[in-house]
Amino acid sequence: MFKFITAKPLWVNILFSIVLVTIVILLFLVSLNFITRHGSTLTIPSVTGKSFAEATRVLEGQGFEVQLQDSIYNDTAQALSVLRQFPEADEVVKRNRTVYLTINRSVPPTIEMPLLEGLSFRSAEVVLKQYSLKRGDTSYRMDLAKNSVLEQIFNGVRIKPGSKLPMGSVIDLVLGTGEGDEFMVPDLFGMPYSEAKVMLEGSGFAITAIPDGGVVDTTAAFVYRQQPEKYTTDGRANRIRQGQNIAVWIGIERPVRQVDSIPQ
Repeated sequence: MFKFITAKPLWVNILFSIVLVTIVILLFLVSLNFITRHGSTLTIPSVTGKSFAEATRVLEGQGFEVQLQDSIYNDTAQALSVLRQFPEADEVVKRNRTVYLTINRSVPPTIEMPLLEGLSFRSAEVVLKQYSLKRGDTSYRMDLAKNSVLEQIFNGVRIKPGSKLPMGSVIDLVLGTGEGDEFMVPDLFGMPYSEAKVMLEGSGFAITAIPDGGVVDTTAAFVYRQQPEKYTTDGRANRIRQGQNIAVWIGIERPVRQVDSIPQ
């Protein structure tokens, strides 16, 4: 064999070597193409939104493997429908590639009801979103805390914080109007200022004291005038809401009411 090689001119041997190497490279490329199935590719179809069974049928029918990767809950999607796929739709991959699917749970997970009462309406909306709950109807009740949550309602019943309920549940809210209940104006004439102050503030009213020149200690003063008064000019009972102000004029002497000033 060596005599055959050495018997040939050098240029013939070089040409032979080049041809041999070229053949080997071509054979390698052909075999590599066969091993890697180059050219045997598929475009992944979109199966998002389809049921898991239908998505599996579509993917396996086109030569893909299917594997369930995860299940999460989305209250706007159908139960057991595909929420995500990987690789995504329209990607070009090799045949027999595995497609991983994330589906929607058939039963929503259970969560604990958060505490909304006492929060502002806007804050309550943020908390509801954080807990994957939905805001339902809002109603109003007379209360000084304007737009503050007074009650949290689930299925028509007030629900306590920590109660178990399905994720995505609808929570109704009862909010304050910013106005207190309406009451008859109390008669403060002749009352010690200290007692009038305790009574009014305990009932949710504000009080403004206007002392005359002789008052040094308001706790020892007496109310001799108020606004609004107990009665209107035509003799009807005046009414006032919680949170409103009653002004009182106070002096050091206990006043005496004139009999003809009392409405009959």
